[in-house]
Amino acid sequence: MHAALLAMVLGIGCATKHAGNYEVVEATGTADNIELLRAGAEALWEQRGDAAKLEQALASYEQIVAADPADRASYERLVRGYYFLGDGHYTEEEQKIAAWDKAMTYGKRCLALNGEFTALLEKGDETEATAARALTGEDMPCMYWTASATGKWGKMLGLATILKEKDKIFAWMTVLDQTDPDYFYTASTRYFGAYYAALPSFAGQDLDKSRELIEKAIAAHPDHFGNRVLLASYWAVKTQTKDVFVEQLSYVIEADVNVIPELVPEQEAEKRKAQALMDQIDDLFVD
Repeated sequence: MHAALLAMVLGIGCATKHAGNYEVVEATGTADNIELLRAGAEALWEQRGDAAKLEQALASYEQIVAADPADRASYERLVRGYYFLGDGHYTEEEQKIAAWDKAMTYGKRCLALNGEFTALLEKGDETEATAARALTGEDMPCMYWTASATGKWGKMLGLATILKEKDKIFAWMTVLDQTDPDYFYTASTRYFGAYYAALPSFAGQDLDKSRELIEKAIAAHPDHFGNRVLLASYWAVKTQTKDVFVEQLSYVIEADVNVIPELVPEQEAEKRKAQALMDQIDDLFVD
């Protein structure tokens, strides 16, 4: 999950710069019938629980933005889709990094459609974090999935990369929390709950606040499996509270994925995460 971005304890790596730029690119392709192409992409998107179908959908969305670089809706699909490939489908580290890198590239192009945001960055005395004040409601989907992909990408590359990106992601999630706190099943609340558990103790870790926020997300959307997986994998493991770990993961493993019809592929992915965590219980807890 996208909220795992500050699992700093996973090791130190060299800070890595992502190659994507905030720019509105010029059209590099043509599409005779964008709406027909979009309809096919949307049909494939509905089958995104199958990695191959999702890859086909994303290839179609890439054709659309190549022909129309201002197509925000297709960018939103690309950012979220490449994030999901890395988080929910791919298992190899190189595949995951490549998927999240693509998500970030398309996310930056999407955010570049906000002229005020890019103008602030071009001034030279603003950062991606401070320029976040220019982001608006229509930027939230691309901003959220870009932040989520950046967190996963950084986590895999190591502590130095996470430290480089964390201020931006924190600022973006704060804007999301202020603008649309219920976006994607309380995504910002879920993120901050994981954030306060993932921080090292010397850098502001607050496990009480972590549990409070994740439980707030669960109360708002009890059937969203990702909220429960976070409580187990972050707070319960950090506090060595085995009964909560088992309770939350058992709920996810046993629940019906159709409880949120529009989220079945993501719920299936969370079930896989829950089972994988449960299989590691003896390694995660010291009796």
